[in-house]
Amino acid sequence: MKIAVYGIRIDKEHVEDITLFFRLLEKFSIDYIIHNGLKESVNTHCLVVKEKVDYFDTHADLSSEISYLISIGGDGTFLDTILLVKDLNIPILGINTGRLGFLSSTPTSEIELAIHCLINKDFTVEHRSLLRFDSNQKHFGDNNHALNEISILKSNSSSMITIHVDLNGTHLNSYWTDGLIISTATGSTAYSLSCGGPIMMPGSGNFVITPIAPHNLNVRPIVVDDDAVVTLSVESRSEKNLVALDSRSAEIENGEVIKVQKANYKISILQLNNQSFVNSLRNKLNWGLDKRNR
Repeated sequence: MKIAVYGIRIDKEHVEDITLFFRLLEKFSIDYIIHNGLKESVNTHCLVVKEKVDYFDTHADLSSEISYLISIGGDGTFLDTILLVKDLNIPILGINTGRLGFLSSTPTSEIELAIHCLINKDFTVEHRSLLRFDSNQKHFGDNNHALNEISILKSNSSSMITIHVDLNGTHLNSYWTDGLIISTATGSTAYSLSCGGPIMMPGSGNFVITPIAPHNLNVRPIVVDDDAVVTLSVESRSEKNLVALDSRSAEIENGEVIKVQKANYKISILQLNNQSFVNSLRNKLNWGLDKRNR
């Protein structure tokens, strides 16, 4: 077994946990490579115990010999991994050193359990749909995919923008709003949820289109089949607006035509057998904690 370890940094409060992680890899003779983003933290805190460490930078540095990719950080760190894995179908496990942890669902207290699960293949793999962004301007190059959502946002004006949306070639609506979110089922618990969108089960085969603070109160989020093609353009008082793919953003011009649709590959997310999306909903959103339910 060989794994790739990705992260941005290791904060002081997690040094002991991540030291344990690397020592367990050594104990069970699990080969590993580390992303260069972690190099400084690894060297500063002397986390790695093997003599020679190999590092990687991009998707091109990974291959099918990698059994798993381990993301150390929060959900934002996990989202970065889709640009590394892309279509290699490497299952990703998130060790949560961040906050909420919907994607990075393994707490540091379960690191030893996670290593044993990897060794014994005691886990399930969920295949999650991605969104693909297309525009003549090629804003994101080949990194034009998002796991959570693609958002259209006003930029430097307090005025609302108008977003014209077609669904499979038929006009759906012209949204007068602060922005628009097109979310996967995975992203339904992220930005879309905070704007009133519904929670969708992973694998439900749907996307949701959620307006951000719409002017017309009868405009509500709409769930569409994930085979749908969403085409949109923006009108605003500003020359430029923003498009965001998860945490990456670029400026778009007024009238620029944008197409959003399902990507032609999926991302594999590894879930330990003591984990599930339903449990995450209950625990992360504090469902059932109302004292009246006791």
